[in-house]
Amino acid sequence: MDRLRFLKSLDAALGKGLVKLLAGGARAGSKAGRREPREPARLLVIRPGGIGDAVLLIPALRALKKIYPGARLDLLCEKRNAGVFDFCGAADAVYLYDSPGGLVRCLSNSYDAVVDTEQWHRLSAVVARLTGAPVRAGFATNERAALFTHTAGYDHDDYEVESFFNLIRPLARQSLFTPENHFTTESIFRFNPDAPFVETEADAGGLIDAGGGLAAVFPGASVRERRWGGRKFGAVAAALDGRGYGVAILGSRADSTDAAEIMRIVPRAADLTGRTTLAQCARLLKSCRLLVTADSGLMHVAAAVGTPTVSLFGSGILKKWAPRGTRHRVISRRLPCSPCTRFGYTPQCTVGVKCLSEITVEEVVESAVSLLST
Repeated sequence: MDRLRFLKSLDAALGKGLVKLLAGGARAGSKAGRREPREPARLLVIRPGGIGDAVLLIPALRALKKIYPGARLDLLCEKRNAGVFDFCGAADAVYLYDSPGGLVRCLSNSYDAVVDTEQWHRLSAVVARLTGAPVRAGFATNERAALFTHTAGYDHDDYEVESFFNLIRPLARQSLFTPENHFTTESIFRFNPDAPFVETEADAGGLIDAGGGLAAVFPGASVRERRWGGRKFGAVAAALDGRGYGVAILGSRADSTDAAEIMRIVPRAADLTGRTTLAQCARLLKSCRLLVTADSGLMHVAAAVGTPTVSLFGSGILKKWAPRGTRHRVISRRLPCSPCTRFGYTPQCTVGVKCLSEITVEEVVESAVSLLST
């Protein structure tokens, strides 16, 4: 069993019981237990989950740093999204939530305020309570609310950046909640300009110098119901290649089968799956003219570094997760059964993932060409 499945199983088995035990029969967020936030010397933000959630949290982290420039801000996150915080420049220290050693080291610190940004699972709220921080903020989505001193509602129709801003509002000054602090600016990551793009630079270097520039495709997705398939991504890559763009295939080793199918169709493409760190991938995306992707973490990374995207949405909620702005095209069939993801869970599809399978190569290519021509 992988770490993600283990954490979900552990939460399902122990979460409710631990919340009830620590709440002590009284709601921690009640008026009697509520404290008004004061100037904190040390903050902890908890962010389990994937890459996309981590990227969309960065504007709120930067707002906290702006509000309290002298405060230390620590992050407690999972191994799979830690890379985002390592190179975004928003945290003073990063601890691993899914590592016993990292969790122990984090809990040995003293915090004035903790913000738990997990939306549904209860164990992160338990961790927030165990810190002993006098101010604890979190989403009131289930029993977990009893362990916080300050809670925020959670709406499926709110853009996730806005949800995170609502969560930190008790710690923030209202004047910071202006459009420029939302996720509309480019290049929110910082990079070492001397760091290589990939382990073997030659693969990407020549493509960046291609006549039309570099276009990237990412065939992967953490949820099976969000995968469009290597053959269709390959057809899009072939169309881009035919228009003079160099094509880079991004992803992890888990995407190697789809990457091989794309390479069969476009032999000149560069298969970088499993060969880049998250930071290297972000730097490469910054050099790209375009990313074609499903609803995925790399979609959010591309938007964060200012790269236009064509994204395919089916099970995911557009209002909450789709990139904002005129530099992004979102393709969705908007079938009656979609979006079907709710409460952090996507059910197994029984109709052949029609929401994605009915999206044609032609309309994806059309959207890509439209973006590239602007």
